Amino acid sequence: MSLSDEERSTIVRLEIEKSKNTFAEVITLVNAGLWSGAANRLYYAVFHAVCALLVHDGHQVNTHQGSHALFGLHYIKTGILPAEFGHLYEQLQTMRENSDYNCIYEVRPEELQSQIEPARQMISAIEVLIQ
Repeated sequence: MSLSDEERSTIVRLEIEKSKNTFAEVITLVNAGLWSGAANRLYYAVFHAVCALLVHDGHQVNTHQGSHALFGLHYIKTGILPAEFGHLYEQLQTMRENSDYNCIYEVRPEELQSQIEPARQMISAIEVLIQ
């Protein structure tokens, strides 16, 4: 299904808003010491920013794995964005999946906290590309 320019613009704007709102939830959850919830929201904040970028550039996003593949192919391998963002995206997805689906896994606060600023930088870099 192809989108009109207006539809694409609306989806991109909504995805960026979702990314920003979800990132704000991360801070609230961290302040409350809710590490698994914060890990989930941090991944989704980045996911929504990546989806905004992909849609902006005319790519169709159907799955999480698809978003990772397209992001890597079109933005990391081409050098448009640094490789660190590709690694961060993968790490955040793994942490989210472990915390959501593995009852034994516990998110380490220091690990999560060390990824908040890089995630914010990644979202900001994506916003710059969209503008």
